[in-house]
Amino acid sequence: MTQQGGNAKNRYLVCHDYGMGGLWWWVWARSPEEIVDAVAEVEVVSDDITVQRATSWQLDEFHLDALPEGPLADLRDQRAAHRDLPGYGVLADRGLVYLRDTSPEYDGVTYLTELGPDGRRLRQVEERPDGEALRTEDWPFNPPTDLRDPQYTPMEISAEAFEDAWRRARPDPDGW
Repeated sequence: MTQQGGNAKNRYLVCHDYGMGGLWWWVWARSPEEIVDAVAEVEVVSDDITVQRATSWQLDEFHLDALPEGPLADLRDQRAAHRDLPGYGVLADRGLVYLRDTSPEYDGVTYLTELGPDGRRLRQVEERPDGEALRTEDWPFNPPTDLRDPQYTPMEISAEAFEDAWRRARPDPDGW
């Protein structure tokens, strides 16, 4: 479905995956890149089967340049706040990305994470304050990480640092 004219737009299926569910919309834009560059924490779904299924869903439909108030506009505003910060977009459009997250809410636990190009977690090492390190693979309920978000740039580590931690960690008996 394309509009005619010099600024032709196509309709794209867009999802904000928040882990245990997601919000879905049809968004008219010039390209998928235009959408993810304008709206934080969304992905443009290109899987033909999912797109075909979604045609029967009752989804709101918006033009990217005229989003009404609501979750999608809030995510647009979040992206706008990121755009001028150092590190914006640095991790996007890569193969694999490795992060070390020592956020205070983790109570001394450090998470080393391997992310795919779509920001989805592939493997993770949990380093606990007592020195124990556990590794897990592919947790299906984690939402993708928005690799354009500049908060993640200072967390980047090398593949070698991740692999070293992965080798030293033992499998998490409660992990996936």
